[in-house]
Amino acid sequence: MSTAFSTRAPAVSTASGSRPPALSDLPEIPDLRSLATVDARILSAVLFQRLALLEEGTPEHAYVRNTLVELNLSLVRFAAARFSHRSEAMEDILQVGTIGLIKAINRFDVEREVEFSSFALPNIEGEIKRFFRDATWAVRVPRRLQELRIDLARASDALEQRWGRLPTDAELAEHLNVDEAEIREGRQAANGYSARSLDAPAEDETAPAPGSQRRLAQEERAYETVECVVALKPVVATLPERDRQILSMRFVEELTQREIGERLGISQMHVSRLLSHILATLRDELLRDGDEDDERADGTDVADARSLAARS
Repeated sequence: MSTAFSTRAPAVSTASGSRPPALSDLPEIPDLRSLATVDARILSAVLFQRLALLEEGTPEHAYVRNTLVELNLSLVRFAAARFSHRSEAMEDILQVGTIGLIKAINRFDVEREVEFSSFALPNIEGEIKRFFRDATWAVRVPRRLQELRIDLARASDALEQRWGRLPTDAELAEHLNVDEAEIREGRQAANGYSARSLDAPAEDETAPAPGSQRRLAQEERAYETVECVVALKPVVATLPERDRQILSMRFVEELTQREIGERLGISQMHVSRLLSHILATLRDELLRDGDEDDERADGTDVADARSLAARS
């Protein structure tokens, strides 16, 4: 064991500040963080005995309590490590855990002959869990529903492992001995645990999150259809009346080629050839219009190009 607690230990002030003269009989440690775990426990036991004799609110009481806090901060770090997977900052968890440590020091009774670490750890973890319960929910919901959310998650995992499938609401209700309405209420309340910022970028470019601004720029398929209809309208107007009638019966009334032939008094084969000819005509006209648009965009049409080539 370390010899840090000899009666002739060097008198060096700790981080708590200068020591009151009434505590001059207690050894001071140059650096409390350098103490081994066993030494910290022994010194904590001595300090708790002295703390029980001091009047609360006096400088001596505050000094001893602050020293106990510094001695046992390792308990806070140990408890906080169990929650390192949570999204909250570790600094916040450590701060809340330190509050739990202070409360444990205030409530600890040396006469019960219980190891302080065994008493303090549940208090520290309880304070951290209360922090998660009360301060980390995006929407405040009753404590009953917060606890139901945890019970639902545990029961769902247990039943899924047992049966190899997700349990139904009725099975969860039977397992937890509650009504199905409470199961649905718990699922709805669980949505209030976290919220997504409207300004947060979407993680998946192909499937933007609800509320994200990226949804405003997603592709709208109907625009392409409208564009095609607008481009076809003047071209269809140049077709003969019978061709327009065949197009209407095929693509508006959605008649089969046989039904169209029966209306017009022609064979199904003839209707098929007419449709092929009509569609080919429309396709050629659209492509020709596209070529002309490209030529106009270049600033020189075909006639001008031919004239220029003849003069040269």
